[in-house]
Amino acid sequence: MSSVPGPAFKVFLVEDSPLVLELLETLLGTIEGAGAIGHASRADEAIHGILATHPDAVVLDLKLAEGSGFDVLRAVRERAPAIDVYMLSNFATEPYRRLAARLGARNFFDKSTEFERVRDALAASAAVKLH
Repeated sequence: MSSVPGPAFKVFLVEDSPLVLELLETLLGTIEGAGAIGHASRADEAIHGILATHPDAVVLDLKLAEGSGFDVLRAVRERAPAIDVYMLSNFATEPYRRLAARLGARNFFDKSTEFERVRDALAASAAVKLH
């Protein structure tokens, strides 16, 4: 019995909107070698899932069904600092951006105006890892 290998560039998605989650999965499908290896909508399940799967990158929503993306970011940076975390939010004000940077997020994107930049950032990271 053979198993299908997972993506070469593994991404964990943390998003509580089913529509945005679907858009992120579609976006990942346009990046060679990239794919989602898990997703979560709550902070506790996100932390557990990320630490269990050790993805290359995490796309992390700020406002979650339960908890905050900042809770997830703190826990991941503390326990697995090599994982790149990209924050994505409708609340992309400067104070949130500064806090995300201080906590170790690689970048912070506004869902309404910078969604495509998430793809660019992930594609760049995937290219570095895969080539």
